Amino acid sequence: MSVSVLGVRHHGPGSARSLREELTRLKPDIVLIEGPPEADDLVGLAADPELLPPVALLAHVPGESSKAAFWPFAVFSPEWQAIRHAVETAVPVRFCDMPAAHSLAAAPGEDEAPAVRTDPIGALARAAGYDDPERWWEDAVEHRGDTPFQVIAEAMAEVRDGHVPDEEEARREAFMRRAIRTAVREGFERIAVVCGAWHVPALAGSREGAWGAGLPTAKADDALLRGLPKVKVETTWVPWTYGRLAAWSGYGAGVTSPGWYHHLFSAPDRPVERWLTEGAATLRAEDLPVSSAHVIEAVRLAHSLATLRGRPLAGLAEATEAVRAVLCEGDDLPVELVQRRMVVGERLGAVPESTPMVPLQRHLRQEQRRVRLKPEALDREYDLDLRKPLDLERSRLLHRLRLLDIGWGTPRESRGKGTFRESWTLTWRPEFDVELIEAGVWGTTVSTAAVARVRDLARGGQEGREVPLATLTGLVERCLLADLPDALPYVIGVLSERAALDGDVTHLMAAFPAMVRAQRYGDVRATPAEGLAAVADAMLTRICLGFGGAASGLDEDAARDLLKHVDAVHAAVALLQDAPAPEESPSGRWLGALRGVSGRSGLPGVIEGRLTRILLDAGDLDTGQVGAAMARAMSAGHPPARAAAWVEGFLSGGGLLLVHDARLLALVDDWLTGLAPETFVDVLPLLRRTFGAFAAPERRSIGSRVRSFGTRQDTAETGDAEEIDEERAAGVTRTVLALLGRTEIA
Repeated sequence: MSVSVLGVRHHGPGSARSLREELTRLKPDIVLIEGPPEADDLVGLAADPELLPPVALLAHVPGESSKAAFWPFAVFSPEWQAIRHAVETAVPVRFCDMPAAHSLAAAPGEDEAPAVRTDPIGALARAAGYDDPERWWEDAVEHRGDTPFQVIAEAMAEVRDGHVPDEEEARREAFMRRAIRTAVREGFERIAVVCGAWHVPALAGSREGAWGAGLPTAKADDALLRGLPKVKVETTWVPWTYGRLAAWSGYGAGVTSPGWYHHLFSAPDRPVERWLTEGAATLRAEDLPVSSAHVIEAVRLAHSLATLRGRPLAGLAEATEAVRAVLCEGDDLPVELVQRRMVVGERLGAVPESTPMVPLQRHLRQEQRRVRLKPEALDREYDLDLRKPLDLERSRLLHRLRLLDIGWGTPRESRGKGTFRESWTLTWRPEFDVELIEAGVWGTTVSTAAVARVRDLARGGQEGREVPLATLTGLVERCLLADLPDALPYVIGVLSERAALDGDVTHLMAAFPAMVRAQRYGDVRATPAEGLAAVADAMLTRICLGFGGAASGLDEDAARDLLKHVDAVHAAVALLQDAPAPEESPSGRWLGALRGVSGRSGLPGVIEGRLTRILLDAGDLDTGQVGAAMARAMSAGHPPARAAAWVEGFLSGGGLLLVHDARLLALVDDWLTGLAPETFVDVLPLLRRTFGAFAAPERRSIGSRVRSFGTRQDTAETGDAEEIDEERAAGVTRTVLALLGRTEIA
């Protein structure tokens, strides 16, 4: 009987290649691998060609999404190659680490597999005089073409000399020794144990004699493991990404350059030449000029740098410097492209249909195929035209997933105009599988789960929390976007009850815009939404009746909050269909309410100014009335701060009004120039915020008009112009008449 403990570096391509060779030489009759024993029944799926790395074992506690752990594998991971060797040679393979049932129970809230506290690679690199562990590993292992397992075991024994493992590490290694003893008792003769190199001294024991010499006894290990907390766990395979592998800190080690390691594993001969050739192809795909001569010079530079630095072969650092200096001609932007696509990589793994999944996961896979949206690790942008059936189905699926808190798609500002356009950025992350498993409690399909989730949100969850009106109206809008007619009546009913009982006008104003958009989306998407119009009309009526009281007696902060609601309601009212009689239309009722409030005393300046501007833009006030209102607001009877707030509210709709109306601009100018110096300093922040929000052309035009005050052009616009030069105007008059097809002025 022999026990061979093979220490590897997690996700090390050199270790992976050497491990395959060593397993072929040893011909073990059982292989034990560091990992959760609950996944033993899943190992057989590695023989399925549809299980494509990178993938990860997922262990989770049902109903508790925070208690989950991943064990990721890439094609260059030694553990994956050990699994592949075992299934190809029909050798039993088991995982021998601490069961996830214990590790997840002992560490609630952890979402990563246990991590080694000490970095043995870093310790060996420092001992060799390297400040970069990755570089040392490349020089000492990857560039050798083999991994001397005995030498690594001796090195780890030196690194661990005097080390006292903490409680978690001691228990993990006790479980590994227990798994080896079990295999020995079952009669296996040639046992291969694949684990992180750090654990070799704790598993191999003395170099002389039978296995177990110098190791803790089985009784001591059993005592250490007795009474551990335990929970029920489920395991499965899930797709993984190289981007997540680069960011991962669990499972012993992260990998900063998984794409490079994949390349080293798949192209052991002439890796630098092949890498730089692929880099040139990546840059050419982005229409960047890279020739074969560039590649040749880059290869020469990479090898020269390795020679100067005393390295056996050029590594990633030299290849990257060659890419920057030669292929990218010193430009860092295309270097970042190579870094993202090649060094890290954008590979997403896949799992076969036979993988254990909850029904919701399986249904989503079917939906992804139906609407032709493939999960991908890289950001993929989609511009959807909702008039097309396929794009409409895609939109509905993405909105339903967002209701389940699965953010596969992120909405972004549409490139096209109109309500028939939607733009999305899709990025698949491995964590979504955990979220899908948790969302499986709501239903077995995406649509039924979304309906159940919406109902739960509307009633405030199991605790029955009071849901704000704005949240409810937003939920109505999301139901329409997701096409959930089974959930919509329920949410509308809850919303109608809440709106009837809520006496806070600001709550109604916050909720009203989403309700109007929901009604609008129902029209655009041909989605039945009975009852929306009635609820929206009732909300607007209550807003109009209560607005006066809500706008009075406010401090500055409250006034600015209310101003946001006023603008939002005003924009929403414009989307509603007007009634035959203007005064009965939504816009007529809203403007009537504003008209009744705008003349009241005690209004905050920013509110009064904004109402005046809205009424002016709607044609309810003329420029003469607005000029009089502005003159009153800026009179000496009002504090300068209030006058500045009035100007801010009035001009928040844009500065073109001052460009085209010299009288209003002159009023603002006279008020500003009449302020005392210390007062001007006090109101300057408000004015800067107001005018700073204008577009640059508007600010330039206003400045030009102010500079022209006192010139003949300005006096002509304010009514004191000199008489028109009839002779100079005659030519222009004849040309205009000819364009109009007339011979004289009517």
